[in-house]
Formats: sequence, structure tokens, C-alpha cells
Amino acid sequence: MESFWKNLPKPFFGLAPLADVTDPAFRRLVSEYGKPDVMWTEFVSADGLYHTREKKGMKDEENPLFRDFGYTEGERPIVAQIFSSTPEMIEYASELAAKLGFDGVDINMGCPDKSIEKQGAGAAMIKTPELVAPIVEAARRGAARGKEGGLPISIKTRIGYNQEIMDTWLPVVLAAKPDALTVHLRTRKEMSLVDAHWELMARAVQLRNEHSPETIILGNGDVKDLADARAKAEATGADGIMLGRAVFGNPWLFTERASETISPRERVEALQKLTTYFSDLRPAKSAHLLKKHFKSFITGWPEASKLRSKLMDAPSLEALNEILSEELTLL
Repeated sequence: MESFWKNLPKPFFGLAPLADVTDPAFRRLVSEYGKPDVMWTEFVSADGLYHTREKKGMKDEENPLFRDFGYTEGERPIVAQIFSSTPEMIEYASELAAKLGFDGVDINMGCPDKSIEKQGAGAAMIKTPELVAPIVEAARRGAARGKEGGLPISIKTRIGYNQEIMDTWLPVVLAAKPDALTVHLRTRKEMSLVDAHWELMARAVQLRNEHSPETIILGNGDVKDLADARAKAEATGADGIMLGRAVFGNPWLFTERASETISPRERVEALQKLTTYFSDLRPAKSAHLLKKHFKSFITGWPEASKLRSKLMDAPSLEALNEILSEELTLL
């Protein structure tokens, strides 16, 4: 099986997995306004997928976490990101991702969330390097059971836990021969409190060349827009760049449009479309999850703050739609 990673342009640009942001509704919106070269789902707990099904005796498609694995054809190539420190759980979730038609599986070895780290997953994996190979092997086994030929397996991680240890950590990750590796250029301890260390990305590329030259490598952290992404790829030799927080309120991120050229009406229309998609694709989720989008979408014109206040007070998705529709008649 040929990995889709090999067919991407170089450099290529991807949408990062962002918890409670890059859900099926938001990804659908981004794919329509300006599709990136590759997209990731939000991370999903492999343990949660397995144990919820077992505990409740339900089919996979009845699992509430299963909905987080939803996607549309317009998002391809779409990679399912999962986390666990248990190979058996990773194997199960990878098989499920393959059966669901995803284009790849990504293993999160960088998330700093404390509840995830307590499970030995996410960034905690940096402290247990002996688990990397068994986890990747389990993902390959599961994907191969779910689809003939399997799926490409990728990893997203950081440059270290308490301090930068790329020269010892990345060779361990690369020894597992992932199809792709995304390096977030901060340590776990640094969180997002310091600027990403892009001066280290060329070294990460060199380590890839030495230990697993077939692995596609991406850089991630503080990328402002496509122009910035191109410059960082050229300066470091990275195959691709992952953009994350820059997409807040900006489904146009992967186009050439400058944010200052986007009109208030376009912003309101995009938010209304997101609300509609959220209602259609995440009916069991509370409308309050949309609130994080209000400030980023509704900004840049004199009456924006008043509109944001109205939206924050809206009690339901229906009320949100009514407020946005009324605003469109005024713009």
C-alpha cells in the first residue's frame, strides 16, 4: 500500500488536531472555505472507545465517542488521531479507524493535558520511550485488520518533556519507522508559554535523514499563516508544516486571503454555517462548545462586541441562528 503522505506536494500544509475546535463541524467548514493538504481529527481516547463499548455492550456505531470520528469526503486525506499507552487499545482503535475509511492513524505523544498524562499517554510517552515501538506496531496490526494493506501510521510529539532532548527522543520515535512525524517545537514543561523553537527544526530534519529517511516530517508551533508556513519550510527543510491556533475564526487560513480583506458579513455567514454544521453533526453536544469561536469570528468592526455579547447569552442553537440571521439583515 502506498502511503498518501508520499503523494503530498512539498512543502504541504495541514490543519492541526485541536481539542474541542477541529471537530467534524469545524473541519467541514474549513474544507469548504479553503481545504488544507491534510487534516487531523481531534484526539480520541482509544481506551475510551474500547471500554465504553464493552461496558455498555454496544456496537461501535452506537458508541458516543464514535461520533468524534465523523468526517466528510471533502476532508480527505483525513487522519484519525488517537491516544493510549496500552498497545491493545491502540490496536482496537486503529482497526476501527481503518474500517471507517480514514486515510491514516496518528498517535498523540505530545498532549500536555494532565488527565491524559495520568494514563501514561500524550506527552507522558516521552518518559516511557520503551512503549513507542509496541504502540506503533499495535497500530499497524489493527489497521491491517481493518483494511487490506493497512493504513499509514504517524506520530505527533514534542522536543522533550522537562527539557529539550531531541537527540535522544526523536531517534527512538524514528526507529519505529512512522510514515510521518510531526514535531511540536516546545517541551511539555513549556506548554505555550514560550515561542516555539523553530531554530531546532533543521536538526529534527537531520535526525529524520539519519534514522528514518522515508519518514515525512512536519514542524508545528506558532505558525501565523501560509506565508509564514512556507518561509519556515524553506528555512528548515521540513516536508510539511502543521498550522493550529491560526485557524481560530479563520476558515480561510489555507487560502491566500489576508484576514483584513474578510468582511463582517463573510464572518457572520461563516459562523452561521458552522452553527448549522454543529447542529447537524454533533446533535448530542451542548451549544456552549461553540462559544470559543465567537470572539475569533466576530471581530474587526464597530458593532462586533455587541453581537458577541448577544451570542454569549443565546440559550440554544436555534437562538444563535436567529441572532446571526438578524445580524445579516443589518450588514
